[in-house]
Amino acid sequence: MAQATCKGRRAFLQDLALGAAALVASGPIAILAASRSRNWPNVATGNKGPDYAFVVDVGKCIGCGYCVEACDTENKVPKGSVRTWVERYVVTKHGVHIDAIDNDGKGLEPLPAGLAENAEWAAFIPKLCNHCENAPCVQVCPVGATFNAPGGFVLIDPKHCIGCGYCIQACPYGVRFFDQEKRIANKCTWCYHRVSKGLQPACVTVCPTGARQFGDRSDPASPVAQVYRSDNWHTLKPEMHTDSRVMYLGLPREVI
Repeated sequence: MAQATCKGRRAFLQDLALGAAALVASGPIAILAASRSRNWPNVATGNKGPDYAFVVDVGKCIGCGYCVEACDTENKVPKGSVRTWVERYVVTKHGVHIDAIDNDGKGLEPLPAGLAENAEWAAFIPKLCNHCENAPCVQVCPVGATFNAPGGFVLIDPKHCIGCGYCIQACPYGVRFFDQEKRIANKCTWCYHRVSKGLQPACVTVCPTGARQFGDRSDPASPVAQVYRSDNWHTLKPEMHTDSRVMYLGLPREVI
């Protein structure tokens, strides 16, 4: 996390203004295509079945937008909607500047003049569905179209969803949207279709810094399980008591 006044902070904020500090040369879509041909050892195991969770390391996110692009490609996200996005926070004594990388294809705009020089800290915060154990969206669905699936997933059955929008209103994280084409609710599924085949979610696969991690929190060998057993992670909006399965490392209290 960038703090106080130093040369390193100024350089970091200059990178922030451009939208990323570094990118891998091959590009997210090439990485995503290659990932479909290999398995990942930390997805599944255990007699009781996997207990999946997601880790976001804020300190490692460089705002490259690869995750957003990969999600858009993998899941054919409707234009104007997002399943995952990355928010940029720049905090000064005068307030907080927030914008985001979504799937509009534009990326981040340069920071307003003077904002980087006056920043007290800045960070990229990836957002996605939290797949809550105590999910408000499941509770309010009148037809059972939104449901808890084995492994910890919260999914939507498109054959039963009536598009009432109750789940969209109930989600405290704003991760659901109305799919105008299909006339149903839509959201991040943690790439259930990939995970069920032994692959990682698309956004995890293309992240060049390892800011996103996914795995079985009941598997002692999984890095996700090691984070889960520690006490240095936080969830978004803990006061909602949703028991989110997305654990953040280095999450500023201003964002919580």
